[in-house]
Amino acid sequence: MILSHDLGTTGDKAALVDADGSIVAAATAAYDTDFGPRGKAEQDPGAWWRALCRATRQLLEARPGAAAAVEGVCFSGQMMGAVLLDAARAPVRPAIIWADTRSTSQSEQLVQRVGMGAGYRITGHRLNATYSLSKVMWVREHEPEVFARVRHVVQAKDLMVARLTGEVVTDPSDASSTNAFDQRSGTWSGELLGAAGLPADLFPEIVPSTTVVGRVGREAAAASGLLAGTPVVLGGGDGPTGALGAGIVDAASGAYAYLGSSSWISLAADAPLHDPLMRTMTFNHVVPGRYVPTATMQAGGASLQWVVDLLDPGGDSRYERLLGAAAGVRASEDGLYFLPHLLGERSPYWNPRARAVFAGLARHHGPEHLTRAVVEGVAFNLRTGLKAFVDNGAAVERIDAIGGAANSPDLLRVLADVWGVPVRRLDLVDEATAVGAAVVGGVGVGVHRDFTRAVRPGAHGAELTPDAAAHARYRGEHEVFLDAYRRLEPWFETL
Repeated sequence: MILSHDLGTTGDKAALVDADGSIVAAATAAYDTDFGPRGKAEQDPGAWWRALCRATRQLLEARPGAAAAVEGVCFSGQMMGAVLLDAARAPVRPAIIWADTRSTSQSEQLVQRVGMGAGYRITGHRLNATYSLSKVMWVREHEPEVFARVRHVVQAKDLMVARLTGEVVTDPSDASSTNAFDQRSGTWSGELLGAAGLPADLFPEIVPSTTVVGRVGREAAAASGLLAGTPVVLGGGDGPTGALGAGIVDAASGAYAYLGSSSWISLAADAPLHDPLMRTMTFNHVVPGRYVPTATMQAGGASLQWVVDLLDPGGDSRYERLLGAAAGVRASEDGLYFLPHLLGERSPYWNPRARAVFAGLARHHGPEHLTRAVVEGVAFNLRTGLKAFVDNGAAVERIDAIGGAANSPDLLRVLADVWGVPVRRLDLVDEATAVGAAVVGGVGVGVHRDFTRAVRPGAHGAELTPDAAAHARYRGEHEVFLDAYRRLEPWFETL
């Protein structure tokens, strides 16, 4: 078996996956995020390690002899962060995660020095405060004593690999999420690092996702329950590994939507997709030579979690209860809209100063209307990214859905009607990213010969076909949604 870990925003999802790609057992260990003013979003890297050990022990202790059957450990992890390590490979401060937008002025410096268009051509991404490079610059400016101790800048999964093996490396998929990676050459960008005033040796060696980095050391084995000497495969960022777990391997694989804390629509391609309007971005795939064009919003599932926590903070089945009630009302049709920019925004606006807004509230609107507006707002925002793919020649005939929010048929119904394409729920809703990491691990240790044979087509749940009349109505309401942002964008600057 392969033991995979998916280090997400809310916790570590661990899975034991057999050679056929089937999940033998799964466990989740949660950790917290420190959200604060001016766009702060940080996590304790020590909490990641404790969660990894807790989830691993839970899996291994439930199955006698499982540790000896683990042929490799592999990782997926949240991307675009800044995990700053000292010479002993220990974190010097809390990790700045993808959702943090405090480095707006630093990213604007990069734009002034390199140019937004040039930066997009180099990296496949806009130069933006959500990426690693400007976050490192922010630490240098605001915490100089801390920065003086920094010797390595890595991502979440890279730190866990270092804890297990003592080696510090990263892979192309995570490197492509930093704003410091030259996608054409496959190396760190001298131009962008020069513009940032950062030495290249802060950033680790880039090796393939399938690299066996090392083996579990004795101390790590004692803490985690793994056997010392177990091979550790690097893995990749959660977007590309999620794509692999959803069966998105090449251009013929179609598209998928991830409905987690952040949410996105994505596909696979043989070359980076550069949108003339720069609405989308492109990551390197964990599959060598492939790319993952993506339209990501900051707070997809996070918007839904926020409104549910706000309106129904306790009790069982609260998601189902609120979403069920929301299915019986309309929001945008009734003049109520929600702009889902709780954490600023990436696609399509790339504006860290954007904020969430309810627009059109009336006295008769209740919790079900607010919930419905949030669901529609997330669907509208993702539709804008979907339109960017179609505008650039992608043929999207159906979208497979994974991520925790994909468990709701009421949500999927809204997505299908707004997007105008069938939406199909995969059976690996919660574990697709962990399965993708297991596939990478299996290729790395030789359990699988290649990715194509390793990916097991997921069983599919009900396919939600769009209602033609509802889609026609939503197309017009999507334009109103876009107009609301355009009108409010100058106001966001005044905040």
